[in-house]
Amino acid sequence: MKLIVTKFGGTSVGTIDRIKSVAKRIKNEVNNGYNVIVVVSAMAGETNRLIKLVESLTNDYRTSEYDTVISSGEQVTSGLLAIALNELGIKSKSYQGWQIPFETDNNFSKANIKEIKQEKILFDINDGYVIVVPGFQGVYQNRVTTLGRGGSDTSAVALAAAFGAERCDIYTDVDGVYTADPRIVANALKLETITFEEMLELASQGAKVLQTRSVALAMNHNVKLQVLSSFENKTGTFIINERQKSMEETIISGITYTSNEAKITLFNVIDKPGQAAMIFGALADQGINVDMIVQTSTKDGEATDITFTVLKSDLLSTKEIIENLKNTIKFKNMVEDSKVSKISVVGSGMRTKPGVAKTMFKTLSDNNINIQVISTSEIKISVLVSSDYTELAVRTLHDAFGLGKDIKTKILIN
Repeated sequence: MKLIVTKFGGTSVGTIDRIKSVAKRIKNEVNNGYNVIVVVSAMAGETNRLIKLVESLTNDYRTSEYDTVISSGEQVTSGLLAIALNELGIKSKSYQGWQIPFETDNNFSKANIKEIKQEKILFDINDGYVIVVPGFQGVYQNRVTTLGRGGSDTSAVALAAAFGAERCDIYTDVDGVYTADPRIVANALKLETITFEEMLELASQGAKVLQTRSVALAMNHNVKLQVLSSFENKTGTFIINERQKSMEETIISGITYTSNEAKITLFNVIDKPGQAAMIFGALADQGINVDMIVQTSTKDGEATDITFTVLKSDLLSTKEIIENLKNTIKFKNMVEDSKVSKISVVGSGMRTKPGVAKTMFKTLSDNNINIQVISTSEIKISVLVSSDYTELAVRTLHDAFGLGKDIKTKILIN
């Protein structure tokens, strides 16, 4: 069975005319011999409107009623698209998450997928129907759940994995993955291919093309992904398995940034075993994710300064938790800074090519950009800088690594 999964974001289905355009695109896929499962987001701006309605009544986001409200936008879009397809002569049905069922755990607003039942959808696909599914919807014991913001990408990948789709096309308002944000770097180039691992790093470090969970899921299940524009008829960027190598591998694939983090420094923490475990254990217990961490000894060697970053949305909760630990871990004072940005250089080529850190640090130094914190992985180097220098850092690093020049087409070897 030739099957593809397509996902259309909120901008792509933002008006009735755009929904009609999406229906025509899907009709073309059907005419090309494909069975199609379509995943849709809510119309642009609708989810934010629904969240504000909930916020007018409560700040509790972890309830089934919250998920019931904010998932309703996708229900509307799925029904409208099914109607548009039927009007074009394409047999179509919409399925809500509970009807499939798309089973999850009970972690409301951030649910994890457990199982996707296939029987109903397979029956209708074999009967010639295009299936339209609302993104990020699930069900737990007959209660609606959601997968979290951006979860429609995850829904699409999960369906592609469950049904063994030939590929999963993620349609957005951009035509692929770029070497940097084109709004900041005028000569940023669209990549023809990028590895799952590189895309996962870019997504987790601030690139907004794909949701991090969806990339990890695609990598784990080897789902062929393509990111492309719903407003243009051209090939996008393919996210490929790492086993495929290019004959002339690009060292750096992209520069990305995020300004959604805040820095906290605890000064003069008594230096003894268990201090870090106590601090970060308390944060983890409250669901707060810590990103960058640096620990430095004071001059006398009897204390340390501990610096770390959290999401800005978690800053107030983090401060409260740390203040409650003050008498236990005995630090002198705590300083916060929310005017920071994390700049990341990502590329699988840095595994085997030395000098990436040298180029990055020298470029920032030459432009008088001070590095506050550094963190690394095998294929990524991230630095924390003042948010005043975000755009300058991204542009100068993009130029320093030659990403604005023509990148030769990658020839893939299986």
